Amino acid sequence: MGQKMSTEPLTRSEVFGQLRKELYGEEQSTHSNTHIFIILGASGDLAKKKIYPTLWWLFRDGLLPDDTYFVGFARSNLTVEDIKAACLPHMKVTDEDSKCLSVFFSKNSYLSGRYDDGSSFDQLNNLLSSLPGGANANRLFYLALPPSVYHHVSANIRNHCMSHKLVSLCLWQRLEQELTGAVIHYYLTFRFGNRIFGPIWNRNSVACVVLTFKEPFGTQGRGGYFDDFGIIRDVMQNHLLQMLCLVAMEKPASTSPDDVRDEKVKVLKSIAPVTMSDVVLGQYVGDPEGEGQSKLGYLDDPTVPEGSCTPTFATAVLYVQNERWDGVPFILRCGKALNERKAEVRLQFTDVPGDIFGERCQRNELVVRVQPDEAIYLKMMTKRPGVYFSPEETELDLTYKSRYKNVKLPDAYERLILDVFCGNQMHFVRSDELREAWRIFTPLLHQIEGEKTNPIPYTYGSRGPSEADDLVKRAGFRYEGTYKWVQPHTA
Repeated sequence: MGQKMSTEPLTRSEVFGQLRKELYGEEQSTHSNTHIFIILGASGDLAKKKIYPTLWWLFRDGLLPDDTYFVGFARSNLTVEDIKAACLPHMKVTDEDSKCLSVFFSKNSYLSGRYDDGSSFDQLNNLLSSLPGGANANRLFYLALPPSVYHHVSANIRNHCMSHKLVSLCLWQRLEQELTGAVIHYYLTFRFGNRIFGPIWNRNSVACVVLTFKEPFGTQGRGGYFDDFGIIRDVMQNHLLQMLCLVAMEKPASTSPDDVRDEKVKVLKSIAPVTMSDVVLGQYVGDPEGEGQSKLGYLDDPTVPEGSCTPTFATAVLYVQNERWDGVPFILRCGKALNERKAEVRLQFTDVPGDIFGERCQRNELVVRVQPDEAIYLKMMTKRPGVYFSPEETELDLTYKSRYKNVKLPDAYERLILDVFCGNQMHFVRSDELREAWRIFTPLLHQIEGEKTNPIPYTYGSRGPSEADDLVKRAGFRYEGTYKWVQPHTA
């Protein structure tokens, strides 16, 4: 007999007790090593809203190695108390957590220094070595920094701060939009754990694949940071391209990180560089009838350079030139200040041959949605209740929060930082993946920046430029506009 699923929600300690067993099993060697987690950019928005709160939650729940210390480094002259005051509003601390919180911050240090100054990193190295077990500790560097300082910082880490006996790990910048990690697990299980999808997962049955990432807000006063790289570098070149690989790749030899990444690299090598004829670029402008931030366009952000041509929206059509996917368009769409928050992968299937319903049937679609609510659903045709044959779109739906009501899991930042401590590289991009991704997009980016291509204006809160819809339609995606999502019952 299988074990019956409990109707009672697990307590937090039970959830994290199970997770500790999953992470470390009977092997406690990793758990007993000394680790130092260094946050470079510790005074920034990302650190106070995401990194420090995540480290606190992991520490509180006993998921970090016992001898773990935290060091913040930034240009600002701050103290640990300043860091604590800035982070507390985001840390969800209860009264019963107060003692544990004091222990957490007692393991914190802070140093002010310059990112391009070797002597500052000498001071950082001295601080790390002075911590208990610090000379031989695993050092994990998190770069919550703009890309413009990566070169100086990585060189200074290598030259001044590497452990002499144990390998130092570098965790780069931010875990973007908490997106790709969730999709990896969904797709590996969903696609390769179900036989029914094998025969239809190819050019014979799939008309097109649409990968979407939409945000309903603009840069919110942080446009100067965004302007350095734009929407293609921010989302399309990394997250959407990673999602594309998961859809298009062949079955890996196992679920080990390197086997999965080997197959992803094969997909990337089958994609030709993107050209200007394959893309539509946009930049949002204020909505004169809107309220608050929606009245402001990208160029109204005081941190954005005057006359910037940086796109805040992009749609691109790519093709995977191999036997499985030859001729199938992969459509990547992403943007800021759009009409909704959404992150999803959508496979639209070809028309049913020999139509007997007078063109009243829409194409089937398989959708894996990551945001706003995790769900997998299949859009299909059924008969509308009544006497006559009246086809109607409906769905087979798995909405995670409805099906798994009592399951509480770590969020994406917790999961990925835990992966670093456990040495699991599944959610991190290998160097050959990076090279192939940049091979695909770098010529386009150089052309956009060299020619100062003007993006098409679109109104804050809209779907984006209509030219993008035209490009998608030409590529072969069919939008009927007849489907209406019905929220699943939660009873």
